[in-house]
Amino acid sequence: MPFPDFNPILFQIGPFAIRWYALAYVAGILLGWRYVAYLMKRQELWAPRAAPATGPQVDDLVVWLTLGIIVGGRLGHVFFYTPSLIWEDPLQIPQTWNGGMSFHGGAIGVLVAVIGFSRLNKIDMLRLWDAVCAATPFGLFFGRVANFINGELWGRPTDVPWAVVFPNGGILARHPSQLYEAALEGVALFLILLWATHGAKLLRRRGVVAGIFMLAYAVFRMALENVREPDAYLPEFPLGLTMGMMLSLPMAVLGAWLIWRGMREPIPDSVPEQAPATPAAGEPARSR
Repeated sequence: MPFPDFNPILFQIGPFAIRWYALAYVAGILLGWRYVAYLMKRQELWAPRAAPATGPQVDDLVVWLTLGIIVGGRLGHVFFYTPSLIWEDPLQIPQTWNGGMSFHGGAIGVLVAVIGFSRLNKIDMLRLWDAVCAATPFGLFFGRVANFINGELWGRPTDVPWAVVFPNGGILARHPSQLYEAALEGVALFLILLWATHGAKLLRRRGVVAGIFMLAYAVFRMALENVREPDAYLPEFPLGLTMGMMLSLPMAVLGAWLIWRGMREPIPDSVPEQAPATPAAGEPARSR
């Protein structure tokens, strides 16, 4: 089937343009922020421990996570996919508006942000990482839909009835792999994590929800790499591997280890509720 007539720019006023891809990031961050705040309010999901962060702390955390996503995603694209930019045109590295973001780089950036925020605020890093991972499928879903609208990161040639002829993908019909990823990495992964947090109550176990996210994402990504067209500028790797597969394998191993570790760690009988942070004497309350 022909590619739908999508305009990657939602609207433009002079040189100022709003792109669907940028809106995907905004939507993913905003929905993820509110979902993490919702999880922190549901004390029964964390019992017998208190939720690891307060509402104001979650509000501060979203700034750290946004920086982690943008900086990590861009640097990940450069180091993993286009390292030649470092010595050929380093001025292009900060030019995120020209495209080029890596999920694995963004994940590393978010993890660094969670570690730094947790240490600064004396929060249990693993439990905060659980909440952040539970909210990540929002961003994955909108990001993959935006990839489809942009007509990028298409799949391999195929003759399935729903194959799409992408504008920049040549004359061959291809898998709409972006939509496969939106369905698995976004919808299916969110439902798995929803079962983990609300059904199995696994937020009581430190790191298990994060481990499930990492393992399931890695499995989905490695499977979908078989129908996704590899980047033409990358070398051919042995055994039919792709860069996405090789970056996902360590995620799978770490995720499996986090699940194993968390399921072995005993749950405390009871822990006093965490009191919300209050301003020190003489210090004005933070405006909301």
